[in-house]
Amino acid sequence: MDTPASKNTHAGQSTARKWGTFAICLLVALVPNIDLTALNQAIPHLSADLDPSATQILWIADAYGFALAGLLITMGGVGDRVGHKRLLLIGTAVFAAASAVTAYAPSAELLIAARALLGVAGATLMPSCLSLIRRAFTDPKERTAAIGAFSGIAGLAVGLGPVVAGALLDHFWWGSVFMINVPLMAVALVAGALVLPESRNPVPGRLDLLSVPLSAAGVLGLVYAIKEAAAHGLDETRIYVSAAIGLAALAAFLLRQARVPEPLIDIRLFRRTAFTGSVVTNMFAMFTLVAQSLIFSLFFQLALGWSPLKAGLAGLPGAAGAMIGGAALAPPLIAALGRARVVAAGMAVSAAGFTVFTTIGLNTSYWVMFPGMLLSGIGMGMAMTVTADTVLASVPKERSGAASAISETATELGAALGMAVLGSVLTAVYRNALDLPAGVPAPAAAAARDSLSAALQSAAHLPAALAGQVGAAARTAFVDGMHAALMCSAGMAALVAVFALVSLRNVPKVIEEADEAGEAGLVPAP
Repeated sequence: MDTPASKNTHAGQSTARKWGTFAICLLVALVPNIDLTALNQAIPHLSADLDPSATQILWIADAYGFALAGLLITMGGVGDRVGHKRLLLIGTAVFAAASAVTAYAPSAELLIAARALLGVAGATLMPSCLSLIRRAFTDPKERTAAIGAFSGIAGLAVGLGPVVAGALLDHFWWGSVFMINVPLMAVALVAGALVLPESRNPVPGRLDLLSVPLSAAGVLGLVYAIKEAAAHGLDETRIYVSAAIGLAALAAFLLRQARVPEPLIDIRLFRRTAFTGSVVTNMFAMFTLVAQSLIFSLFFQLALGWSPLKAGLAGLPGAAGAMIGGAALAPPLIAALGRARVVAAGMAVSAAGFTVFTTIGLNTSYWVMFPGMLLSGIGMGMAMTVTADTVLASVPKERSGAASAISETATELGAALGMAVLGSVLTAVYRNALDLPAGVPAPAAAAARDSLSAALQSAAHLPAALAGQVGAAARTAFVDGMHAALMCSAGMAALVAVFALVSLRNVPKVIEEADEAGEAGLVPAP
């Protein structure tokens, strides 16, 4: 019989293990998020060392994202079957090994392969982390707070990536931005083996092998088509071929999931308004978020000429805002306002932040930009914390891996779509607004119309006076394009706010834990 003292000991051990699980999952999530943005800082340095072609540079940047997006759904289903602790430990070990290979890659080809392997390992991490947190935190309020802190700190890691990379690149070779992953993942691997509980579906069924290539081909086809359309326009035949293959594969995948007795994902999850509304909201919220990370990186480094480290530090208010919105504001606001209103309020705050950005120019003080960055970060942190928590809370625990994977895949699609659409808007306005001075040679003028980066590179080969005029014209045109893209982001954020109010309006304020039979119980809203 348990004595009061033994019960307190068990409770203490349970609490310690619960927060130990949270800390390990947070460390595992931090590393890929830092690595994702750190790569952008390392590309100029590795380009000088490995001399990759323009196509290879694109694959170095995209190989990770392609592998990640294509395998998220598969890895979520695998984790539900074999156990998320086991899959997380395997993925952590592979991520560490692939990071070491990436850091010391002697050629562009091996670097691309190592980046793809990092993506494969990365696909195991986020669904497993969220599933383990869902399993560890059984109290709804604690779970929401944990997911809020997890989302907020993970968002902060994205902002820290350029800072960490800038500091390392000032003292070490380009591979150091990847090598730092190895000791961090080693700590997570050892601690995870000792602390993490197992999380799996008690009746998992076998893995449907045909569903795996169908899901991968579907997601990869769409992501590749979107990225290529952003880079080269809509005139390329391969874009339409890729999109057609992706849509056909996804259609076949969904039909198969409805017919096989043991599907990779249970499409009945989409019958839950809370789940579907949260996934769609998350996707289009990420669409708008891409603007801040992409456009301001270019604005700080190219238009203003700041160093990578200074640019990384300048972007931290947005990441800090995401942590504040996710960890501090979202959990109490859910109880006060309900999920739909918190998501809508968050997206409205983000829209206000994006609108502030449209007032800045080349001579604007950084402190004028600060409130816009903070507002957009806080709003995104609020909205995406609530949607992430709702996805997990609206499905049974044994399906949490697959549910997380679906949500993460939608986020990847939203990011790719945002990059394509917002990048196209920026480029179109830039080219239309570019007013080059007389006397610019035709090859330099053609390069200048391609992008701000190309304009600055071509200007470097012109006489000093003419080069200054070309650079000034290109920077001014870039700001016009940036304003247009950010207005699109503000408009999309406002639309997402309205969508959240409608799609999540019937989601109750409190979502009970799934019962042992595997059905999520919903408590009527007051």
